[in-house]
Amino acid sequence: MSSRNLVVLGSTGSIGRSTLDVVRRHPERFRVVALCANRQIDRLFDQCVEFDPLYAVVGSEALAARLGERLRAASRATRVAWGEDALVRAASLPEADAVMAAIVGSAGLPSAFAAARAGKKILLANKETLVMGGEVFMRTVRENRATLVPIDSEHNAIFQSLPPAYSGDYARHGVEGLVLTGSGGPFRTHSRAQMRDVTPEQACAHPKWSMGKKISVDSATLMNKGLEMIEAHWLFGMPVDRIEIAIHPQSVVHSLVRYADGSVLAELGNPDMRTPIAQALAYPERIASGVGALDLFKTAPLCFDPPDFERFPCLSLAYRAIRAGKNAPTVLNIANEVAVEAFLDRKIGFCEIFEIIEAVMDRVPPLALDSMDDILAAGDEARRMSFSVIGERIASLRSDLQ
Repeated sequence: MSSRNLVVLGSTGSIGRSTLDVVRRHPERFRVVALCANRQIDRLFDQCVEFDPLYAVVGSEALAARLGERLRAASRATRVAWGEDALVRAASLPEADAVMAAIVGSAGLPSAFAAARAGKKILLANKETLVMGGEVFMRTVRENRATLVPIDSEHNAIFQSLPPAYSGDYARHGVEGLVLTGSGGPFRTHSRAQMRDVTPEQACAHPKWSMGKKISVDSATLMNKGLEMIEAHWLFGMPVDRIEIAIHPQSVVHSLVRYADGSVLAELGNPDMRTPIAQALAYPERIASGVGALDLFKTAPLCFDPPDFERFPCLSLAYRAIRAGKNAPTVLNIANEVAVEAFLDRKIGFCEIFEIIEAVMDRVPPLALDSMDDILAAGDEARRMSFSVIGERIASLRSDLQ
């Protein structure tokens, strides 16, 4: 196999670091041509020294100057750029064969779209690209003959469990439906009353997975399952009513596919993101990921329960958004981003995350989206409304305390 040139968007985050861990195990297969991060230049500097990419991208001009000076002192020829335009250029580099799209949040949309327009193999770890702009993004992938391989453990498991020639026509392939599994997060057995007093530290203490703070909070509210349901709808052409969610605390079965003949195929493995990353990097081949073998005798019993929509109402909002269509999923996603950030900053309580998202969805009118610019504009409007709702709540609380 010839070496593949790889761009890693979000290289200093959890997914980015796991990607580079797989890459360093296979230097003959992968060459890193660009590394992109936002603010963590110390970690990015170390990555540049190790992988010697052609390009590095950071979030600001000042950080670019600092990183460039350090790389020159280390006798590295990596060219440093900054800003969104530089991210877009990195994602569409002529030298690149594959792009790991692992920037968290709506900030990852422009670069993911750029990779699609350039016809790259896209290893998609950014949920928001499909949640906010699923229809437009999938059309862009098709029109430019890009290849899309999902990185989320759930969607990667489904990808592996579907027929190799699956084209989105589920009936023709004998597919009856999909089952997305989730651990249930740290508050799986908590009552709503217990959840009202949880702290950001408790919400970020995921029982199975090592993830960033935002994704960890989404897991705690089960919003991540709602977002993944929307992703699965677009990725696999599956009607929402054929996508189930199952709470599976052991995090061994990463998702399942139901077939018309009664078969149910599943992908199992230890909860480590290097497994789906390795699968996606080498697809259609298989390579070592560094993840230990699953010990079936230590995993039993495996439990599956339906989600509790009353204790975790963010799930209901996700179903409401995808059924409403148009800009509703974009509004859902941005309102969640802003609310989670406010919770992590201790401006609102855990249970207020749902209340704020619902209020924003109620206030933003429906609007059709036909391009990436439309998606970003809808996101900006949802962000303004989210800040407004949070501001009103904080002002009301202060008034009540006086």
